[in-house]
Amino acid sequence: MNSAEPETGHDKSLVEKLARTIKVVVSPATGVKRFQQLMNLVRGRSHALNSYNLIEVQKALDALPAQDHYDVVLFESVFMAGCHLPRGVKVIIDQHNIEYELLERTYRREKAGLRKWYNWWESRLLKSVEIERCGRADLVLVTSERERVLLKSMLPKSPIKVVPNGVDVEAFNGSSPEQEIAGQIIFTGTMHYYPNVDAVLFFAQRCWPFIRAQVPDATWKIVGHDPSPEVRRLAGLPGVTVTGSVPDVRPYLAKSTVVIAPLLVGSGTRLKILEALAMQKAVVSTSVGCEGLAVVPGKHLIVADQPEAFAQAVIAFLQNPEMRITYGDAGRKFVEAGYSWERCGTQLLRALEEIS
Repeated sequence: MNSAEPETGHDKSLVEKLARTIKVVVSPATGVKRFQQLMNLVRGRSHALNSYNLIEVQKALDALPAQDHYDVVLFESVFMAGCHLPRGVKVIIDQHNIEYELLERTYRREKAGLRKWYNWWESRLLKSVEIERCGRADLVLVTSERERVLLKSMLPKSPIKVVPNGVDVEAFNGSSPEQEIAGQIIFTGTMHYYPNVDAVLFFAQRCWPFIRAQVPDATWKIVGHDPSPEVRRLAGLPGVTVTGSVPDVRPYLAKSTVVIAPLLVGSGTRLKILEALAMQKAVVSTSVGCEGLAVVPGKHLIVADQPEAFAQAVIAFLQNPEMRITYGDAGRKFVEAGYSWERCGTQLLRALEEIS
């Protein structure tokens, strides 16, 4: 996310101990992205996969067994799981997304012909490798039951467990209505990431004019680092602010009246929704935006996929404080019950114990 890691009172000695035992390998990016994409295309290779095939990382992994013994390696995403490991070391792949699915959905959403074709081709190249690597892993972790079922249909013999994304419910600890700025809407996320860029452009073009016509004083903050040129241009619209990177997203959430997640492309689950619900915020999302989360539409948030329905849901929240409080309270209880770091951490430990 775009926010800095909040101070939450965790044991600093534990953090310092972890810092001493973690080896960080940084490999500087080389070349120009478009040129690299073209070269990988000519060679019939996935650019996404090839970008993580770093000699420096492999050398560091090769050196580690000489210093210590490792039973298990946890790869954060399938992209990293192409590294070679010593014989006998078990492999866990933590799938934040089903990566080929994300590219497939991007391809379907993309309108520019060349980029549309490229995403289709890249998804085909990635899918076979992604499934093969997950099939070889001793354990695959996914963020939702929907993704577990999807992977299981292709890998029926593979151990696949759900460990949801979670939120620090102590750090994201609600907000009072008195903090809210009347009429303020917010979207949070990394603002060069295609699903987020596509989401805010959709909202700006198809929903924002309708909302401003009904609520002329409404404002919209787009909060997140590295906004693309298309996103920066949205600051020229009436009532819209593009903040860029911020040190902490929580004050922006606390002051906002409605949180939106108008995503039309995605995989995995959205932390932005969990953080908003933890902050007792009224949330309007598309089906894709809240996909994979065990939310109940009409209780924890409002789900709308058509532009006018989405805009109407935002307006309803803007104009009804009691409705916002009801949804906000339900959302907070939902996150506490199923998506706290403590609960998700317990599920992760149980999954790890099964292969130890």
